[in-house]
Amino acid sequence: MEVKVDNSIDAVITWVDSSDVVWQNKINQYLEKKIDWNNKKDATRYNSINEVEIAILSIIKYAKFIKNIFLVTDNQSPENFDKLQKKARTNNVNLELVDHKIIFRDYKNHLPTFNSCSIITMLYQIPNLSDRFVIFNDDTFLMRETSILDFFIDEKPIIRGRWDTFYEDKFFRNIAVKIKSTFKKVNPKKTGYKLVQQKSAKLLGFKKYIRRGHTPVSVRKSILIDYFSKNPKFLENNIKHRFRDNSQFIISSLSNHLEVKNNSYVLENNLNLIYFQGYNHFIIKLKLYFFDTDKTKKFMCFQSLELAKKNTLKYIFTWIDEKLDTNFNETI
Repeated sequence: MEVKVDNSIDAVITWVDSSDVVWQNKINQYLEKKIDWNNKKDATRYNSINEVEIAILSIIKYAKFIKNIFLVTDNQSPENFDKLQKKARTNNVNLELVDHKIIFRDYKNHLPTFNSCSIITMLYQIPNLSDRFVIFNDDTFLMRETSILDFFIDEKPIIRGRWDTFYEDKFFRNIAVKIKSTFKKVNPKKTGYKLVQQKSAKLLGFKKYIRRGHTPVSVRKSILIDYFSKNPKFLENNIKHRFRDNSQFIISSLSNHLEVKNNSYVLENNLNLIYFQGYNHFIIKLKLYFFDTDKTKKFMCFQSLELAKKNTLKYIFTWIDEKLDTNFNETI
């Protein structure tokens, strides 16, 4: 009897509409210090300018091998979802909303959650999710043609990053941190992106870790199912926190290091990424020029894009509109 092999690859995006008053009231119910949604500094971490629409359209255009795009939300829907769904269907892609209640179906006592580490831990629970899938943040875009081989080679996920030492093993960094702490109070509960990657590696007994950038992450569902079936307490301990906690691991990094243990991975040092965190107009123009001239670049990550000034935002959206045949510039 011939065994049918699942060759499909799905994309998964986590997203929240922080402008939704219902969601704003919900999160404030669980916060000791309430968010003042009229205070831009207070709300920055949660703000967006509908980048998720760009993310979805970029996958449709530049990852034609993707068959399903699952958008994971808390009982929300993007403003133009019907239009996006129609565009996806036209390109033979199924675009589907997946509520937190679905992926937390066996752990509903941990809802609502406002913790991305908790949420992405449960992505493998999406119904009908392919064994191979790619996790996107809503601020991560494809801006050049990609193929399956950019994410998986011979069923092995590509891990973009490089081996690095843990913070406690970095002699000069620790001296610098000690000096800095004498002038500025350090928050011991702060959980940084690199730190949660390190915790993920330590959980599996590694002495170093693969340090990743803000790129899409290739994951195999089967390896997570196998791990959590053997370690159910690790799963529940990671998803029980409604907000970020410094005890948590991040599933994308855990998955990476599980593949390393299994010797079923391909390490790629080139991130193929242009990363935006600050929005100096000259630097933006320079980075977009570099992307255009360096044909190895495929991914873009725009953190806190809403902080860009209007003229800079118009420049960015003009560039994106040319890449995606869209009209985001008209929404500013």
